[in-house]
Amino acid sequence: MRLSTITKLRRARSSPPSLRHFLCYYSSSYSSHSSLISSDHHHHRDGGPNYRHRRSSELYWQSSLDSISFSRRFSTHTGASESGEHFLPVETLISLLDSYHAFTGLPWWVIISSSTVVMRLAIFPLVVLQLKKLKIIGELLPQLPPPFPPPLSGQSFKDQITLFWKEKEASGCPSVFWFFSSFAVQVPCFFLWLMSVRTMSLNHHPGFDTGGVLWLQNLTDYPHGVLGPIFPLCIAGLHFANVQLSVRKSSLEHAPGTLKLLVKIYKVYSQLLTLPILIATFYVPQGSLIYWLTNSTFSLIQLLCLRHPDVLEYLGLPEMNASAVAPTVIKRGSSGMADIVIRTKEGEISAPKLSPEDLISYSIEVLGGGNKDDAITLLRLTLEKDPGQVRALLIMGQTLLHKKQYAEAAECLEKSISKLLIAGNPTDVKEVDLLILSSQWAGIANMLQGKMEEGLEHLERIAQVKVPEDAKCKAHYYDGLVILSSALANVDRKDEALKYLQKAARYNPAYNKYIEQMQADAKEFASDLSNIRRY
Repeated sequence: MRLSTITKLRRARSSPPSLRHFLCYYSSSYSSHSSLISSDHHHHRDGGPNYRHRRSSELYWQSSLDSISFSRRFSTHTGASESGEHFLPVETLISLLDSYHAFTGLPWWVIISSSTVVMRLAIFPLVVLQLKKLKIIGELLPQLPPPFPPPLSGQSFKDQITLFWKEKEASGCPSVFWFFSSFAVQVPCFFLWLMSVRTMSLNHHPGFDTGGVLWLQNLTDYPHGVLGPIFPLCIAGLHFANVQLSVRKSSLEHAPGTLKLLVKIYKVYSQLLTLPILIATFYVPQGSLIYWLTNSTFSLIQLLCLRHPDVLEYLGLPEMNASAVAPTVIKRGSSGMADIVIRTKEGEISAPKLSPEDLISYSIEVLGGGNKDDAITLLRLTLEKDPGQVRALLIMGQTLLHKKQYAEAAECLEKSISKLLIAGNPTDVKEVDLLILSSQWAGIANMLQGKMEEGLEHLERIAQVKVPEDAKCKAHYYDGLVILSSALANVDRKDEALKYLQKAARYNPAYNKYIEQMQADAKEFASDLSNIRRY
């Protein structure tokens, strides 16, 4: 019996020092044991009876306690090791942090915080590049055909997406995956740092028990005590603030249709995550909380910097916090155009002092807000300044057409065409595009008045244009051919309609279904295509 006890005691004492250090979790048990040992020494000095028997039984009890404690803690240590240290990226990062700590001799909380800042600074150029790519995408995407088939069009998804990718490549539009590039890098880095620091905390990495600051000196502990909730509350609050800043005043928040709904759902979902994050932080070691707080603080600072005009100008980025709310046109006094003021987020601007190009830009913004009357006011002022402004005539004609003022719309559009053809057929890409669009809308405006011959004359002008090379202009060209084929089918010129439709189908295979429909019933084809046509 005594031999067995001594053997167990030797085994317990021969366990590695680092593992025996883990027995601190059972301090209450050891406290009781310490009192027994001190009592035992006292009896030994007094030479009390039955000392040897009691000493042997107490040593056996100590050995059993050590074995049980060692077994429980060893299983926890193994699990942490398997989940963290055996994962190569985590092992590598822990090794780098160890080297950084050994080289600088700084406390561990400084090592964790500063390495987080370095990681985020290394990712920041990718964020800037992503924003620049998104700026280009925002300029080119509206010029491309939609990636999904329009409602009730009957076009297959495959044909529509093929056309979209074809035109996207031709226009030089960056990949749509730039929307997720920063996310795809930042999220793995966030979890890599979090897992690494958590593994170091759970494994009682050397120095972690005294490497903290303020009330969280022991980075291996979990939040506890009166001051324990401070870091969890700060992290949850920073998450909520980052969500509010990233969505507030964003142009996407005012986007039309499904996109606006998706943005609202994302915002609500992100806000609701605040509570799970708050709860989760109470079950994370304090070393990981220092990392998480540093990362969230950097995100907040980055968002604030990227909303500052000077920083954006220096980086060559568009304003992230520019409001999508359209400018307001205000008429003061009764002296006509001279008293028109445009109210923007920067302040009030006197409209007569603006150049025709600026007035057109503001009219487009006002149209985006749905105010056609104010847009027409600005366009009339533009034409007063420059009666030959073709783009203003085109936009004016389109706007009047939406207001169902067909005669006035046709007049503006025909003026635009005459300005473009005054020196012969245009060759400049922009002028060719304006001619195609003006002819297209002039044809529609005349046909809606019942003037089929005048409408056909404008639409047939599109067919006489050489196929443009520019992707945007080419899309408008084939769009005009489809409208022309619909108009020809309406006047029983089926063969000509079929010819133009086949030409458009070679550009976009989705139009093949209309060829089949035309061959079956030309009148039905013309009626359906007219209903599908979106202004």
